[in-house]
Amino acid sequence: MCGIVAYIGKKQAFPIVLKGLKRLEYRGYDSAGVALLNNGSLNIYKRSGKVSNLEGFALKSDVEGNAGIGHTRWATHGAPNDVNAHPHFSNDGTLALIHNGIIENYDILKKDLTSKGYTFKSETDTEVLVHLIDDIRKNENVWFGEALRRALHHVVGAYAIVVISKDEPNKLVAARKSSPLVVGIGNEGDFYLASDATPIVEYTKNVVYLEDEEIAVIDLAEGLRIYNIGDQEKTPYVQQLELELAALEKGGYEHFMIKEINEQPRSIQDCFRGRLNATEGWVSLGGIREYEQKMINANRMIIVACGTSWHAGLVGEYLIEDLARINVEVEYASEFRYRNPIITENDIVIAISQSGETADTLAALELAKSKGATILGICNVVGSSISRITDAGSYTHAGPEIGVASTKAFTAQVTILTLMALSLGHKKGMINDSKFHTLLAELEAIPDKVKTVLESNKAIEKIAEEYKNASNALYLGRGSSFPVALEGALKLKEISYIHAEGYPAAEMKHGPIALIDENMPVFVIATHGNSYEKVVSNIQEVKARKGKIVAIVTQGDKHVKELADHIIEIPETDEFLVPLLATIPFQLLSYHIAVMRGCNVDQPRNLAKSVTVE
Repeated sequence: MCGIVAYIGKKQAFPIVLKGLKRLEYRGYDSAGVALLNNGSLNIYKRSGKVSNLEGFALKSDVEGNAGIGHTRWATHGAPNDVNAHPHFSNDGTLALIHNGIIENYDILKKDLTSKGYTFKSETDTEVLVHLIDDIRKNENVWFGEALRRALHHVVGAYAIVVISKDEPNKLVAARKSSPLVVGIGNEGDFYLASDATPIVEYTKNVVYLEDEEIAVIDLAEGLRIYNIGDQEKTPYVQQLELELAALEKGGYEHFMIKEINEQPRSIQDCFRGRLNATEGWVSLGGIREYEQKMINANRMIIVACGTSWHAGLVGEYLIEDLARINVEVEYASEFRYRNPIITENDIVIAISQSGETADTLAALELAKSKGATILGICNVVGSSISRITDAGSYTHAGPEIGVASTKAFTAQVTILTLMALSLGHKKGMINDSKFHTLLAELEAIPDKVKTVLESNKAIEKIAEEYKNASNALYLGRGSSFPVALEGALKLKEISYIHAEGYPAAEMKHGPIALIDENMPVFVIATHGNSYEKVVSNIQEVKARKGKIVAIVTQGDKHVKELADHIIEIPETDEFLVPLLATIPFQLLSYHIAVMRGCNVDQPRNLAKSVTVE
């Protein structure tokens, strides 16, 4: 959950590494540090807090050098302070190392190294790595790259590592297992390393994604060489980045989150571009086409995901079961493999992840794969680990999502799941041609309807003003809108630090109703559909307890308007597609409340964008 950047070549490394760290700060922002190699000296600068703290500190000193490694941290072992910040270095100052991941057996390694005379300055699990490499380098008389390879045989856990040595100024060595790492090949004989492609795209489009237990040796004289942990050389597979630099900038918006909320008409459109044609009446998810019949015949589909992606999976469960009549279970990936689940070769396991690197989700896939299940993926990042491990899958094409609180990734994931449900349902004969064409036309119209919802931004901002000081909030929905209530509550918690809970509307009277008083805002999805009258009854129950009602309603609704304190209208659409519209007001409400409370919207406390550790 940390961000790694490194550079070696003819340019000055510090500006490149620093800019890369700013681009990766969404991965962790507890502390940051750099190590720069210059004329035989290895200079290390570290500071707790934001990358800007590091920048101000480092610029007071010598930041020259053509090779450097940098790190922005999300703390796991040890408090976020200057000492625990990366890079960590060997006792003699020869080696410096940065690491993303968790070393599970660090305590055993640390005791052994301490007995050999090594001293530890930090509380981190990472510091054992640099001392272990140093110990092997010295005692086995090998260069530091070979020492790294041998050290990894003793390591249990997840890692993306980059090591630099002042004794080998023209080399960088990197390795990965379960944590992402990409190598950029520059046009001037230089090289870049990063946790993802965002720091690299400015300089090159040619990249190599390291696979698990691969080691990259970068030598300015010999170029890039890839080995596995068994020391077998592999041919680097060079790919072309599709990412554009402009997508990584705020584009005039105050925050990435509000930019990404406003990008949703485009991101949803891009999600079904080439996959849907309402006029001709077809849906085609090319990535999973050859597995569709297997999905139709499957005993069940199991969706595994975490956080916002789990909520998207819940929407998918409603849609696939209703439209395709296929049994679906939605599981927290973090719990899946720890409860000894029953998985067979006739099961389809679908992983959903924005980054494609979520550690718990990857672990769930590994388990499903070992049981012979067909594994599919829905993710946003091309070349990510999930896209490589799965049998097939679909990219959401939402574009980079920098804000830690997911917005456009959620609607893109729901769009893919909707396409999947429609395709399976039609092929299975559960949706007749007339209904199929109607739903396709409705889905094709969703981007324009999202634009209409976004036009309510000012009105939503006024509602946010009224509830910015709330201590608690309740979100209610029924059917496929229940997961949207969960997602709305999560957004408010994530970025404004207001306690909020999402519930099925009918469950409110089985406990949460005890919390309702005149200070409790209750956000309700009350759009037209099969459960409309039931939701109206739930609203009346809240009003009887003096709760404050903010209702998302279908445009033109009169009934709920008479009951609610505030209404937010969304365009009429088929009930199956309401989640794609109803989630937008909740995103905007959370955003405005967080801004009004002075919260860091893009980088909320204690959170990181890509959860690459369990």
